[in-house]
Amino acid sequence: MRQVKRVVVAAACAALGIVLPMAFHALPGAGNVWLPMHIPVMICGLVAGPVAGAATGVLAPVLSSLLTGMPAAPILPSMTCELVAYGLVSGLLARFVRTGRLAADLYVSLVGAMIVGRLVGGALQALIFSQGAYSLAAWVSGYFVTGAPGIVLQLVVVVPIVAALERAGLVDARYPGKE
Repeated sequence: MRQVKRVVVAAACAALGIVLPMAFHALPGAGNVWLPMHIPVMICGLVAGPVAGAATGVLAPVLSSLLTGMPAAPILPSMTCELVAYGLVSGLLARFVRTGRLAADLYVSLVGAMIVGRLVGGALQALIFSQGAYSLAAWVSGYFVTGAPGIVLQLVVVVPIVAALERAGLVDARYPGKE
């Protein structure tokens, strides 16, 4: 994928990272449950690579916080680090995972990024952002139980969106000539 296309994808995904949470936050508490900002960050990593994914992981929460107040300032640093991990790892895994099947590549990359991002987020909460006041139970509750609907949503929508972008020729094909 050419550099200009990567920048355009990152910008579009960063914009979605602002707009999607606004839609979900119309319902109280929906952001923590549905995790809408994660979706465009992981899509960006999968289609535009680790640098664009990480950049989107920074831009989406910072710009959203400045423009909408979401995420709130106390949550912004940890959420930004978590989203950077999602974008970076999804991009790295998408670059190196090659099973010969697009869907398998994308799911392995997506799930790997989801795991690493949650580990990074939890480790940073425990060591830096909530030092001494963070437990394993808080991590499991915050990153898995509360966000379970968002995890399912990511698994249901991210891969089909990336595959559709590829079929439409909007992003480079992983396996050119193969349907």
